[in-house]
Amino acid sequence: MGNTHPYTVLAVDDNLLNLKLIERALSKEGYQIFIADNGSDARSIALEKRPDLILLDIEMPGESGFDVIKKLKEDAATNAIPVLFLTGVSEVDAKLKGFDLGAVDYITKPFHPQEVLARVRIHLKLSIATNSLIQDQAAKLRQVTKAQAAMLPLPEEHPHAKFGVYYKALQEAGGDYYDILNISGKITGYFVADFSGHDIETSYMTASVKALLAQNCTPVYSPTESMKMINDVLVEILPQGKYLTACYMHINRITMKLTIVNAGHPPVVCLPVKGEPFLIKSDGDVCGMFSDAHFGMESLHVSKGDRFFIYSDGLVESAEDKITWASGADSLLPVYKTLRDVPYDRAPEEMISQLFGNNACPEDDVVLLCIEV
Repeated sequence: MGNTHPYTVLAVDDNLLNLKLIERALSKEGYQIFIADNGSDARSIALEKRPDLILLDIEMPGESGFDVIKKLKEDAATNAIPVLFLTGVSEVDAKLKGFDLGAVDYITKPFHPQEVLARVRIHLKLSIATNSLIQDQAAKLRQVTKAQAAMLPLPEEHPHAKFGVYYKALQEAGGDYYDILNISGKITGYFVADFSGHDIETSYMTASVKALLAQNCTPVYSPTESMKMINDVLVEILPQGKYLTACYMHINRITMKLTIVNAGHPPVVCLPVKGEPFLIKSDGDVCGMFSDAHFGMESLHVSKGDRFFIYSDGLVESAEDKITWASGADSLLPVYKTLRDVPYDRAPEEMISQLFGNNACPEDDVVLLCIEV
């Protein structure tokens, strides 16, 4: 709604006299009025014109007002339009049914035009205030989203790290996080985490984790020591019940040694230059919950061109299909095999496309890294 255009009201009633009374009373006060004498036309007008408010008669031949509002509320394009019922019915049950279906108020027939005007004004004011609050909250969440996204490194910023990434948060405050650590010229750390919860508090925790990674992922500490120090701090600062699963992969491209530290996270997938893809499984406790946590650790020698995939559980889990990452990780190994000839920086997008189609819509946040040695 903007103050440079008249507010619009859709009046729906099979009684043409009532429509004329409403149109006359509201139009002379500056409102633009649309009218319909049946439910089908009312829904079509509501969809096309998107009025600021609807006055809807309950008792009409064909579609009743109850039928109309139910369909309006089921449509994302019209479900936010406030609806006031016009009713000659005095039974409390009928009025309660209207409220249950989403009406914000009702006007009893026969009505006085000034009462209609007063109620329209009141509910437009409430609608304006609600929309303003929604827009304000949305703006704040967009700021959080931008700040969170700004902390995620891009492949072009770290060409020596040789990685590609797919990242998608289903809500404004995503629970998945990744980072790239330039430990030295030929040593790189790759960190993927999945926070419990998807709230604003979670988005602020990512900043803390990024700072901890920068402080503790250095040549001075082994990968396991780095994860232990990060965990000790998170145990102290995370709110009760908050934790994260995490995988920290450390590649030394001089010694060609790879180390994986796992904190309750899905297993890393290895796609060797020669051979079949396989899972690198290493059980470990989640991070940030136990001061004496034990993390899984695996080390192996790698060859130039070997690829490794680190991901969050949103890639493999499905609540709808009752698939956990423990079972889902194995089932995707044939898909990784098809990525062998796909450039590493495009491999994550190709993987998502194969799993979810072009209109990718996983059930949870997803982060997927493809790293090439």
